Amino acid sequence: MKSQVLQGKWDQVKGIVKEFWGELTGDELDFIAGQRDRLIGLLEEKYGMTREEAEKQVEDFEQRL
Repeated sequence: MKSQVLQGKWDQVKGIVKEFWGELTGDELDFIAGQRDRLIGLLEEKYGMTREEAEKQVEDFEQRL
């Protein structure tokens, strides 16, 4: 049961992440599945952000959750 609950929560977070950073795909989010550094790397790649900008956006996003 716990794995179903966690999967449901991850699905919700994925939806929120896709709303916030629309260029990320569901496959990419499945691949990173909670790995913060990979998310930061994807933001750098997809949006041309510096590492610092990406880290700041992820920190801001985490605080909103």
